[in-house]
Amino acid sequence: MTSSDVWDEATAAGYDRTSSFMFTADVLDPAVDFLAELAGEGPALEFAVGTGRVAIPLASRGVPVTGIELSQPMADQLHRKRPDLPVVMGDMATATAPGTFALVYVVWNSLGNVRTQAGQVDCSRNAARHLAPGGHFVVELWIPQLRRFPPGQTAVPFHVGGRHVGFDTLDLVTQQGTSHHYWREDDGTVRYAASNHRYVWPAELDLMAQLAGLEHVRRVADWHGRPFTADSESAVSVWRKPA
Repeated sequence: MTSSDVWDEATAAGYDRTSSFMFTADVLDPAVDFLAELAGEGPALEFAVGTGRVAIPLASRGVPVTGIELSQPMADQLHRKRPDLPVVMGDMATATAPGTFALVYVVWNSLGNVRTQAGQVDCSRNAARHLAPGGHFVVELWIPQLRRFPPGQTAVPFHVGGRHVGFDTLDLVTQQGTSHHYWREDDGTVRYAASNHRYVWPAELDLMAQLAGLEHVRRVADWHGRPFTADSESAVSVWRKPA
């Protein structure tokens, strides 16, 4: 049984629109460049492939991509855009895709959708099972900005824009969180949605990968390769399956 939220039909139908800022070239191109270099000729496997934000442009680079996805409506949206991209329906902690892969990756905080530590460890183990010797596992995750929390505060904003305001409520003991989104619609109404997650520290990620038999390669702050520091708000981590 999965511990993740499952995106429904309505959420999937509006996903590309509400996440349009993540589809822009300045956000997407560096990620695809980074992954394509590691994949080489591939093939590659994306955990939580969603509507294909990363998988489709990576496949357009000539890298054969397979996805694993928990939500059938999200996979349906992907196949409306790229019908030939194979998707295995199931939990990224346990589902099996046929073959072995040069690259397994999970992006844009999706590992946090698995809301137990044991489940997240299983994701690393599942990645290792799918990797060919010498293949790479890549995880992109945000870093909780806990220094923004004064004593007694439980919420911190992560985005304040003209049409969207978002904030996270976090439990610092259990590492459980909820992202709250408010969108202003064209007719002046406000739409609310929430998603749940478990945040993971970089050192915790390294231990999960070690338990899966993977070797740490590097960690950078973003897809551009900027150095990871104590002030970084995200991390791109890379591990390798020993040859």
